[in-house]
Amino acid sequence: MNISWLDGALAGLRTLNQILTAGIAITAFSLFLYSLSFNLRDRVARSFATILLGVVVVFTSEALQDKPLSTLAIDFFLRLQWVGIIFLPAAYLHLSDALLVTAGRPSRGRRRLAVRGMYVVSIGFLFLLISGHLVGEIVPTGSPVPYLKRTLWTEAFTLFYALAMVWAAINFFRAYSRMLTHLGRRRMIYLMAGATAPALGSYPYLLYGSTIAAAHPLFFWGVLFIINILVAVLIVVMAYAVAFFGVSWPDRVIKSRLFKWIMRGPVTASTTLALMTVVRRGGDLFGSPYNAFVPFTVVATILSLEHLITFAAPLWERLLFFGRDRQELQSFQNIEERLLTQGDLQQFLEALLAAVRDHLQAPAAFVAALEDDTLSPIVVAGNRALLDQSGLTEILSKVNGSAHHEFQWGNFWVLPLHQRKSAEMDRDEVLPLLGLLGVAKTDGMQSMENDQREALWLLADRAALALGDRQLQQRFFRSLVDIQPQVEMIQRMRAAARYDTRANLLTEPNLEEADLFNWVRDALTHYWGGPKLTNNPLMKLQVVRELIAQDADGNHSNALRTLLRKAVDQVKPKGERKFTTEWILYNILEMKFIEGRKVRDVASRLAMSEADLYRKQRVAIEAVAKAILEMETEVGE
Repeated sequence: MNISWLDGALAGLRTLNQILTAGIAITAFSLFLYSLSFNLRDRVARSFATILLGVVVVFTSEALQDKPLSTLAIDFFLRLQWVGIIFLPAAYLHLSDALLVTAGRPSRGRRRLAVRGMYVVSIGFLFLLISGHLVGEIVPTGSPVPYLKRTLWTEAFTLFYALAMVWAAINFFRAYSRMLTHLGRRRMIYLMAGATAPALGSYPYLLYGSTIAAAHPLFFWGVLFIINILVAVLIVVMAYAVAFFGVSWPDRVIKSRLFKWIMRGPVTASTTLALMTVVRRGGDLFGSPYNAFVPFTVVATILSLEHLITFAAPLWERLLFFGRDRQELQSFQNIEERLLTQGDLQQFLEALLAAVRDHLQAPAAFVAALEDDTLSPIVVAGNRALLDQSGLTEILSKVNGSAHHEFQWGNFWVLPLHQRKSAEMDRDEVLPLLGLLGVAKTDGMQSMENDQREALWLLADRAALALGDRQLQQRFFRSLVDIQPQVEMIQRMRAAARYDTRANLLTEPNLEEADLFNWVRDALTHYWGGPKLTNNPLMKLQVVRELIAQDADGNHSNALRTLLRKAVDQVKPKGERKFTTEWILYNILEMKFIEGRKVRDVASRLAMSEADLYRKQRVAIEAVAKAILEMETEVGE
């Protein structure tokens, strides 16, 4: 009876360890993909990705070592496992060096040479593995599991492994001692604690402890179970600490994105694999090798978890990651759901005009929005031929200050759409005009009945409400665009000071092409004056400072305008100006920004659609940004 209980316990521990091993491999691979997707530019993230790749190889090879496999296959997976183990020492030293650099202790060349030397030594051990000298023959009857015999080179690698891990640990503590903020120290503790698990859990200790393991199999599987749990937990802790390196996102965004990635990847895959294994082993226990519940369990688990994550994500974001900023961030999240886009506005106005035409039996109706003292129809319903768009702007001269007074324009009744009065406005203040609602008259119709007029004005008020809300949203988003470069700069400086508080916040951050494009676009938009020119981050460039010094008046705006003019001229082809393909980028810059023409006029003059114009305009602005970057580089050199 005791023997039966022991066999059952051993079988259960083997199954749990097999599930955990596969789960660690899945988690490491998922976190490896996360590193490749978001912060691979950072040295810390790259070195951590190398460690994860080694862990993937080690634990995937271990998970595939099943009893039904042949001795040759098990031997192959045992040796493949060593490929991941061989490169872990160099990867750990690489990570520790990257942490020291990030913490404000750059290498003078010696540490970098040491890291490269470690990789070279690892490659040497890889050749020894391939040649069959690093480890010996397989012991297929080994208890509790098959293992490889050790050789003299195995002893040498074990010493190399231990010394490299100790060296990396010293560097970890050096980086920790340079952390001056509480947050930086805490995350370095997470990183050091997490780093111990792959380092200690990946090495095949059966090389030295096979006798003890064979004598005490329950102890062996129990210890292995605990180690696998620690590795699974601490590798996620390590990934959490590394996720903050090399990115300028706020902490809440990093936490939320990583948590969602883990839930959708490792948690879903590992849970599905665990349930599938349990169902399959249950079928084997009852004498049925194939269990029809296996595919059903897989599909049901994946769908259930994905649905649960989708519905629970907003809740855990608010509870776990928003903190004291919960109310502000929740308001911004609600904007996305309640946002009135251009498509939403057009759909609403189309339905409104349909109601207008149906109520008055009108052959046509339109809503025109006022932009820059110009009326342009945004929605036209019915017979478009009745609307004379060329004379639409002339209606503005007929609009008086009354908010509820319609007037005739040709064959149309026209109703002014005014902004709604707010509590801050004076009683006698004239309401701003947002646009016009026009309704074509039916034959013989000279006036409207009172009920028709009331219904029409009610619909007009709703159109004015939609136009007013859309106008407020556009102003809001323009403000966001204006502050975006400054916010991004602050986020980058904040991210740089996460672990290196010695980073000098008085110096200007590095110029990045994505930011430069946005700054150049803003400056060109307000080329002849405006906040996007006067408050533009391009003012901080050294080339602009030199132009300011050369200007007798020291005018900052003129200096930036001169720089933009020079950059635009560099885009200009040689020869006299033409309207051919090779001149198209220069003509767009000249006509759209320098001459200040409207998009419609520029597109018509260059014989292209507005959509094509916007695509070419982006290319033109990128060319200007590249020219400015070259000028800044020359001045710096």
